[in-house]
Amino acid sequence: MKLAQQNETSRLFDAPGPKAKARQGVYTVVTLIVFAAALLWVYLQLDEQGQWDAAKWEPFLRPETWTAYVVPGMLNTLSAALQAAVLAIVFGLVFGIGRLSEHWWIRVPCGAVVEFFRGIPLLMMIFFLLALPLAINQLTGLPASSFRVEPLMAVVVGLTLYNGSVLAEVFRAGINAVPKGQSEAAYSLGMNKRKVMSLILVPQAVTSMMPAIVAQLVVLLKDSALGYIVSFPELLRNFSLIGTRFNSVIPAAIVCAIIYIVINISLSRVAIWLERRNARRGRASAHIGEAAMTEEAVAGVTASGNIGTVELHEPDRRERPDGPDRSDPDRPA
Repeated sequence: MKLAQQNETSRLFDAPGPKAKARQGVYTVVTLIVFAAALLWVYLQLDEQGQWDAAKWEPFLRPETWTAYVVPGMLNTLSAALQAAVLAIVFGLVFGIGRLSEHWWIRVPCGAVVEFFRGIPLLMMIFFLLALPLAINQLTGLPASSFRVEPLMAVVVGLTLYNGSVLAEVFRAGINAVPKGQSEAAYSLGMNKRKVMSLILVPQAVTSMMPAIVAQLVVLLKDSALGYIVSFPELLRNFSLIGTRFNSVIPAAIVCAIIYIVINISLSRVAIWLERRNARRGRASAHIGEAAMTEEAVAGVTASGNIGTVELHEPDRRERPDGPDRSDPDRPA
């Protein structure tokens, strides 16, 4: 077993020798020293400017700072990101499946929509959505006051269209990556295309593409900070207000970055947990499916008579090393 593992390892990469290990150790130490020196330089520069003074960080110890700025901004950010994530997943599923349609009048428009929204910068899309009432007023003559786009709506719709278009390509790639035999086996069991897509292809595509989906949702969460440009009171905007009001811009930026990092790491941890749970369920259902298939095959063979008997006993006959095969009438006894 150890020899097999060693051979498998040698196929993947060449094991470093003593000189290579020493060289890698030197590179690691030099990298750590340079990184520590850069951190120390940044720390000293901020210290000279008085950014580590207690007065700069004291506003974050006040409860009203969190209740009036941080918590509302965080709730607005999470609310916009959650709404946009749900809508983007639905958008991606619909248009990703639409791009795989056999009908050109479905496949071509879905592809055009996906490529259009993937090619437009997200910030431009948000600006266009805010200016939509003015555009309608100029095109149709309707009063601009009759139709209003709130900043939250512009941020959610913009995030949905952009990230949904990216997710559509992710879902399409995941469905194409499922082995063709899966769908062929489902069609042979009498399933129609809707059942094959919903019960066979899409669940496996979502499971296999979970890391890419979560990575795009993390991007979506970070892109919600663009709401700052259109005066949406999300987390970054509220921290900018804190920095301006208490003259502590850098401490506010550091605390804001820490909160974003914690939220994104938590989202990644949840995704890893979901991926592992789906993998365990997949293995369990695979074992159950294999057992059911075995029982069904045995029942089918027993009920099918001679054909089933030949299929069951044929492997045993092949495994017998000696003795004539009496089932072949042309073979001499």
